[in-house]
Amino acid sequence: MSGAAPAARYPRVLSIAGSDSGGGAGVQADLKTIAALGCYGMTAITALTAQNTTGVRAIHAVPLQMLADQIDAVAEDIGIDAVKIGMLHSAPTVEAVAAAIDRHALAPVVLDPVMVATSGARLIDPGAVAALVRELFPRAVLVTPNLDEAALLVERPLRTEADMEAAARSMLAMGARAVLLKGGHLAGDTVSDLLLAQDGMRVWMRAPRIATPNTHGTGCTLSSATAAWLALGAPLDQAVQRAREFVRGALEAGAAVRTGVGSGPLNHGHAPQPMRLHRLP
Repeated sequence: MSGAAPAARYPRVLSIAGSDSGGGAGVQADLKTIAALGCYGMTAITALTAQNTTGVRAIHAVPLQMLADQIDAVAEDIGIDAVKIGMLHSAPTVEAVAAAIDRHALAPVVLDPVMVATSGARLIDPGAVAALVRELFPRAVLVTPNLDEAALLVERPLRTEADMEAAARSMLAMGARAVLLKGGHLAGDTVSDLLLAQDGMRVWMRAPRIATPNTHGTGCTLSSATAAWLALGAPLDQAVQRAREFVRGALEAGAAVRTGVGSGPLNHGHAPQPMRLHRLP
């Protein structure tokens, strides 16, 4: 039965990331976040992980052709308004994603350089780090490392806000267009994040630390929320601010909930939004 031609479409966000069998991080957290913000989520899975709240047991890489086919399939049919990139465990995987970004002119891209799991497990090959910087820093509108990931990238420990700013400037010098350096691992009752960009934007965002044992997938959630807000048309600084608000709400709402015996997930469904619509021309 035919009807009137559609007059709108959903804001479309693609997550290129690993699968978390425990549901708290990776593409699972991304899809929950994207849906909660009223956008349409799609995935290109880079690796399967066997993990739960206590740690990662195994990682199985998706063949590179299959990864490329996933991206091509959704880009050629559904279309993509923003991209979030998460776990890319090897240099060939990084290169395959960079080629797909160029092939389909994908933008904006938010890069979460996932290197270390909440449990401490390393999720990236040493050779992939250089490829990540070379291939994806220049292609991403924003890079969102936490302190541990930033320390690996700049090859020095980060213990203070001054260390954070120096590291962010180093990452700009490496080719990043903008960096959101997350300071949640610093000691103290205040969490400080820094947004620094090539155009001179410098924004410190500080908020009281939320007491919760459930922080698994926080970085995945923040980067996918930022991508969702970019797909909705927000400028970069507002997208980051709104994404941080979503994450804080999810942390607070999930603080008293027990899921597993380790670091549990956030409550991604704490304030779901209806699917938003973009008018078609």
